[in-house]
Amino acid sequence: MHKALTQMNLQIQHVISDLSGLTGMAIVDAILGGERNPDELVKLRDPRIRAEVSVVRKSLVGHWRAEHLFTLQQSRDLYRTYQQRIVECDQELERYLKNLTPRVDPEQKPLPPDGKKHRRARRTKKMGDWQAARDLRTETYRVFGVDVMQIPGLEKGALLLFSEVGRDLSPWPSAHHFASWCGLCPDNDRSGGQVLWTGVRRIKSRVGQLFRLAAHSLHHSLTPMGHYLRRLRARLGPRAAITATAHKIAIIFYTLVRQQVEYDESIWARRDAERQRRHEANLRRQAKQLGYQLVPLPETPAA
Repeated sequence: MHKALTQMNLQIQHVISDLSGLTGMAIVDAILGGERNPDELVKLRDPRIRAEVSVVRKSLVGHWRAEHLFTLQQSRDLYRTYQQRIVECDQELERYLKNLTPRVDPEQKPLPPDGKKHRRARRTKKMGDWQAARDLRTETYRVFGVDVMQIPGLEKGALLLFSEVGRDLSPWPSAHHFASWCGLCPDNDRSGGQVLWTGVRRIKSRVGQLFRLAAHSLHHSLTPMGHYLRRLRARLGPRAAITATAHKIAIIFYTLVRQQVEYDESIWARRDAERQRRHEANLRRQAKQLGYQLVPLPETPAA
């Protein structure tokens, strides 16, 4: 649809953020219905559109060649066909999840409180999105037995992980075996006692890629996992930091599902305090070696 509108010299796709939204589809339907007057088309603009009315009207001035209108109609029909197929797939997925034997009954054992205080608001672009139309958190809680969506980065990939590894993680004896199978562990090639190559294992794993995507989404997260990623990125670089964070997410996911325990963010606070004490001890030792002594600054009284 974008290409057909551009060929007709219409720029509405650059004025509104989503052509497949309410305003965009209404304008496309009106154009294919025979409306050519920009003053009438601009009336279909939703009040929430940030662009001014004059800008939207100017973007609807173009020529109306028959071949481009035909292409636009074909593209619109195909888009709606694909959306309908996606809805059918979502309905089939919902039926499959309902037929699964749940590990917990949310009515008997309710969901724990949502502990994500720094959850970023994400606008759902598609009205037919299955994750937005249904309570995805409750569904994953039913099938896994724990609220894995409390793990930072797994808000969108929890059901994808279920489709790849299921909920029985007993084939992997430990979390480290699971992370190694995902291709998130370092590997050393040795020959004759010499290290020939060091780096991450060169395997293609869809599960490992899901954990990497989860880690990549935390670059601007205010959660402790986001702070961990940014701290490693400053020291190791972005590629190694994403892999290390993905490894940690995989370890947490395995532990939660295998041991049936809920995600506890307070563990991060304890470990951060321990890291702070180690850092202070190192500074004191270095200062002593140089003949200095660290003295804390006096606390200034509040004004």
